Amino acid sequence: MSSDTAARPATVCVTNAKGGTGKTTIAINVAGALNDRGHDVLFVDMDPQGNATEGLGLLDAYDAEPPTMFDVLTDREARSSIDDLIVEHEEMDVVPSSVDLLQAEHELTIADLVGWAKTDPTVDVDPATLSSLAINVTPETVTGEHALDLLDRALAQLHAEYDVILIDSPPFYGKLTDTAIYAARSVLVPALTEASSERAIELLIDQIAALESQVDIEVDTVGVVANRVEQTNEDTAMLEWLETVFDDYPVWEVRKRVALQRAFSAGTSIFAYEQTVDMESVFLDIATQIETRYGVERPEVPA
Repeated sequence: MSSDTAARPATVCVTNAKGGTGKTTIAINVAGALNDRGHDVLFVDMDPQGNATEGLGLLDAYDAEPPTMFDVLTDREARSSIDDLIVEHEEMDVVPSSVDLLQAEHELTIADLVGWAKTDPTVDVDPATLSSLAINVTPETVTGEHALDLLDRALAQLHAEYDVILIDSPPFYGKLTDTAIYAARSVLVPALTEASSERAIELLIDQIAALESQVDIEVDTVGVVANRVEQTNEDTAMLEWLETVFDDYPVWEVRKRVALQRAFSAGTSIFAYEQTVDMESVFLDIATQIETRYGVERPEVPA
């Protein structure tokens, strides 16, 4: 673990490359649960589609002028401006996504190649030539043999103090997702209880193993959130499969509730929503697991 990561608060990446798992809804409600338990939370939206940014009622921030999260990731000179991107929400602080992040996969790929060219003596490619294909990346942007630490380095520039940082990753495999997982070193995995989720989970496990091997890190698993669970034979079978695959980790069940989507549409978690939802206890249990697993002390509540 890098010194930057070790010095930061508990950081969790909510990730699954399969679309439609409710990943962003899970992430927002875990953040809401942590806030409900008295924690200062930073929510980082790394999804170029900006679903979490929209789901927190911050759509205007998605279309903000540069510098944006794209610049913080890819421009060494803009890295320290991450504090300027933070938007206040009633439950958490948010680093919003940006339409500019749509260019990030290309930019981070170039950055990775620049790192490779700079550190591998057998590669006869001028890093400056590679960076000419990028928007922001220069040879000075990348200080090691890869560029997966760019979010890690940006988060190290934060001045505000948080108890927990939650990162909502893109719903696909690629450099952005790897960068998010690298920065967090821990994942919370949402999954639908349907047969098609098996392959997505298997691919995620393989992806994390490949990342660990590539950059010599260890990625911890907080647990799995079985989302939109109903009372069908398929749901029962998938829950059993998840508990077998993740036998060392908790598997939480979030039942299908219309109020979860209504809270999302209202720009809040269910903890700030006007209607009580019976799934609050599940998200509070996830928050408690994060506290316990990463030594996050719960603030004392005044009598």
